[in-house]
Amino acid sequence: MRYARVRHLGRPHWARVEDEAAHLLSGSPIEGTPVLTGTVPLTAVELLPPVLPFVFYAVGLNYRAHLERARARGFVDATAPERPEVGYRANNALVGSGADIVVPPDLTGRLEAEGEVVAVIGRRLRRASRAEAQESVFGWTIGNDVSAREWQHADRTFWRSKNSDTFKPMGPWIETDVDPLAQTTTVRVNGVAGARFATGDMIFDPWDHLVEASRYVTFHPGDVLWMGTDSACPITPGDVVEIEITGIGTLSNPVRADTS
Repeated sequence: MRYARVRHLGRPHWARVEDEAAHLLSGSPIEGTPVLTGTVPLTAVELLPPVLPFVFYAVGLNYRAHLERARARGFVDATAPERPEVGYRANNALVGSGADIVVPPDLTGRLEAEGEVVAVIGRRLRRASRAEAQESVFGWTIGNDVSAREWQHADRTFWRSKNSDTFKPMGPWIETDVDPLAQTTTVRVNGVAGARFATGDMIFDPWDHLVEASRYVTFHPGDVLWMGTDSACPITPGDVVEIEITGIGTLSNPVRADTS
């Protein structure tokens, strides 16, 4: 089943997506059993980020190929994690599929797109077993971890390199019936594939991270966990970046310069 958050006639709705139709729902399918309130063409709605998470968790350096490329560029501190660890991102950076990635006017250096599979949590999770972690995931969506590399290495934190407004496209929807670790991730810029990798080729999988993190923090319905990437692709204003994960869908966003 595919669930999305959409804007129709100026109002946000939950929707069940089937083929080219958006079946509007009375509420969130994550925390209840909403009823159908109407059906409109998918082309008649704007896709929003599929959830607005209570807390936005993210994993870094979780693919060996990504580590190897980072070390080849001179980042000697890029070493494989010895245990699963999570970081945080900012909700202000979230936009849906189709929304613009807006490049700040003073950004210099390399801007890159990173395709990631994203777990959407469907129940409260604290001190979880592996089985409980698996049962806690409502479904899966796609994230684009847009990263400004010069800022990433110049600043003390990732506050603007990864968290500037619009730097975290997520969507287009949540797929509840898929094995994310059996899929393929492809990143395309202007229709040309710049990266393709096995989504499940992770150092630590989603359940490893949920078990470890839930020892210390409580996960809630609607939280998200971005799972890292194998490869990054350079992007610039005027580009269109698409991230496809088989079995889930395609997240697509144009890139433009901020002229405000």
